[in-house]
Amino acid sequence: MTDVVDSDELLRRIRRARDCALREEQAWQTRSEQLGATDPQGARDATVRRMSYEAVRTVLDEVLAPGKHSAEG
Repeated sequence: MTDVVDSDELLRRIRRARDCALREEQAWQTRSEQLGATDPQGARDATVRRMSYEAVRTVLDEVLAPGKHSAEG
């Protein structure tokens, strides 16, 4: 990446990435719930994906609001 971006653009990109991670987290949560009774392995896989997006979202939340999320755990 050779483009130089200002802090406002960087903040917009981080927010878009955070919003994307949240949408994916919610989508995989729904998928996990839908698969729960019919495909336990698929539901577990969906849960792992949800948790991965949750971790990304949590990190981006911390970047956007340092210290606000440190008490969660």
